[in-house]
Order: sequence, then C-alpha cells, then structure tokens
Amino acid sequence: MSVGARLEAILARIAQAATGAARSASEVKLVAVSKAQPPTAIREAYAAGQRAFGESYAQELAAKAEALADLGDIEWHFIGHLQTNKAKIVARHAHVVHSVDSEVLARELGKRAAREATSVLPVFVEVNVAREPQKAGATPSEIEEVMRAVRAEPSLALRGLMTLAPAGDLEAARSVFGALATLRNLHGGPDALPELSMGMSADFETAIECGSTCVRVGTAIFGER
Repeated sequence: MSVGARLEAILARIAQAATGAARSASEVKLVAVSKAQPPTAIREAYAAGQRAFGESYAQELAAKAEALADLGDIEWHFIGHLQTNKAKIVARHAHVVHSVDSEVLARELGKRAAREATSVLPVFVEVNVAREPQKAGATPSEIEEVMRAVRAEPSLALRGLMTLAPAGDLEAARSVFGALATLRNLHGGPDALPELSMGMSADFETAIECGSTCVRVGTAIFGER
C-alpha cells in the first residue's frame, strides 16, 4: 500500500473515532511522524495532502527542513526529547515543539526562538504521566513551574500538554490520556491549555476518545522503519 493510501486510511479512522466520541474530525490534527523516513516519503505524503510532520532529532529535522525547503507550507513539529544544546537548531527549523519538560529548557528555547524563529513558537509541556523512568517529561507536580517558565518567554506561546502512553496496553493508555485531560482541567482547562498532544499509531483512536487534539502517527502511515 502506498503512503498516500495509508494516509487516507488513517484520516478515515481519525474521523470515525471523532464521530464515535461526539467530536468533529476537524478538532484533531494529524502529525505524520517522519523520523527515520527519507525526504521522498515525506514528499509522497505531502503530495497526498499532509502538511504537518514530526521529527525527534534536531539534526535530522534541520537536514529535512533544508532538503524540503521548496515545500513552502510544510509544518515541522519537534516531538522528541530536546536537550538545551540543541535548542538553537530546533528554534530555527520547527514550527511547533511538543517536548518542553523543564524550566531550564523553556528559558533556553525562549532565548533561541527570540533569535532564530521568524514568529512566536508554539510549545507543549511534555508530562510523564505514567512516570516511566525511560521516558522524558515533567512530573505532574512540575507542570505549573514549567508553564510559568514558558509564559515568561515572549517568543514562546503555550499551546497545551503532551504525553506518551505505555506501549502495548490500551487500558493503560486510556488511563494515561484521561489523566492528562484531568491535569489540563487542574491547570486552567481548555482556555489556558487548548490542546492535548497524545496518541500514536497503536493508540490514537483511544486518545481521540479521551480528548486529544493532536495525534502523532508514523508507522501506520509510512510503514516500519
């Protein structure tokens, strides 16, 4: 099956999941996770109508942004763990950052975005809801301080919260996604945090049921890396 055909199938599943949750498909943005995929695969998805793509490594993001610079309305989402020493690269090339998880990173990214970005950079605070030691993210108790640090940076705009669910367990994923929605309500609700970035290839439909506004799907679109 081609990238375009798989993309069409994912969009249909997003629409079905949204309808099942009494939501509109227009409320859910699809980010096609293109890490480890060649620019040709991204061009194929772009030709099929996809515009938002997710990358996890700063240098790979930079290389692809430069290689695909002719695609003027492409939108790059940085979704991986971000080290402060890579903030300059990400600020220069990303249109959205999903993985701000500390005050230090918020300050560094804000400083770099002020110099590198052409407009205010939207960001999500990444939360390690499941407290998995192998994953990045602020703890639930740290959300407030990270949000405060983001809001203190004029070059950053706080968009919402992001999380990753444990792999291979839809009930655990449902619990994590529900917990993130609850955390949003505890920190100002949709008015303060309009978006929830949650859900990947194996669990995006569950995430949509739980209120996700942004799903990050890679394998189901591009195939195995």
